[in-house]
Amino acid sequence: MVLKPQASLPMYDLPELRAAGDALWAGFARAFRAEGLEDVPARLTRDDDVMALWSAPDLFFSQTCGYPLTHDLVGRVTLVATPIYDIPGCEGGRYRSEILVRADDRAAGLADLRGCRAAANGADSQSGYSALRHAVAELAEDGRFFTSTAFTGSHRASMREVAQGAADVCAVDIVTYRLLCRVDPGLTGALRVLAHSAEAPALPYVTRRGIAADDLRRLQEGLMRAIGDSALQDVRAELLLAGVVVLPLSAYDRILELERAARAAGYPELA
Repeated sequence: MVLKPQASLPMYDLPELRAAGDALWAGFARAFRAEGLEDVPARLTRDDDVMALWSAPDLFFSQTCGYPLTHDLVGRVTLVATPIYDIPGCEGGRYRSEILVRADDRAAGLADLRGCRAAANGADSQSGYSALRHAVAELAEDGRFFTSTAFTGSHRASMREVAQGAADVCAVDIVTYRLLCRVDPGLTGALRVLAHSAEAPALPYVTRRGIAADDLRRLQEGLMRAIGDSALQDVRAELLLAGVVVLPLSAYDRILELERAARAAGYPELA
């Protein structure tokens, strides 16, 4: 079977920003070809089964969440680089979650959320699940803090659950939140930031397992080339992308540390 290399950028692929995502990929692909890489996908693959795509032997390039990188994808992908976003607190390839409640919620701090209902995009999400678990772990009693946790499938859906009163709190990747402030102000305007989560490395760019060292270097240098491409300046700004940094895989141990801290506090699940 002949494999056809695939590329995806699923993590911030909001419908309103898909044209920008396509333009960013066109710039990335141009830069990768300029570095001598062959069989660069001409367009992005958009597939609901992102785990299958990330694990595919024909993966050329993608972006995943740090939680899968440190869990289900261990040994199945290769870290390429980490994006830097043009948001305060995201310098050096870091990011955090915004912990959101309704705009008229009277909560003044995390302790006031005891007994409330949480919403999360999924249990395999650093920003939507693990970050919120860590944030309230020291406040939990007998392994519980919330009355319920609903899984919604996306950050935007979690925000809608809170805005519409079906849930009381959610944690959302700060990049997603800032992008939605621009494209869906009606939704973000119905919410407010109650607190920030602990920081972790931003959502990583990855490629297939076993990539040749020279090809990995070309991917990294291609990213640097694309970041310096003036033709991509506007689309990078639209997507809040300010740069990239090559971090060691061990930098993502921070995600494991946050998970271990919650477990050590007797709070292994968001409950």
